[in-house]
Amino acid sequence: MSGVYKKIDVVGTSPVSFAEATRAAIEEAGRTVRHMSWFEVAEQRGAIKDGKVAEFQVTLRIGFKLE
Repeated sequence: MSGVYKKIDVVGTSPVSFAEATRAAIEEAGRTVRHMSWFEVAEQRGAIKDGKVAEFQVTLRIGFKLE
């Protein structure tokens, strides 16, 4: 795995779960970022509305190889 890699931060959201927010963030990033190799969860948080969980939010660091 020699080479040079870059990391970017992205935030995914979902009304369903942290896992779904993670999938959404990776799929959306994959539309413009090539050679994605790994991700790490940097933060998890959510939004509350009327005393209930309204949204799950996850900040991911995605690593990809530079060309």
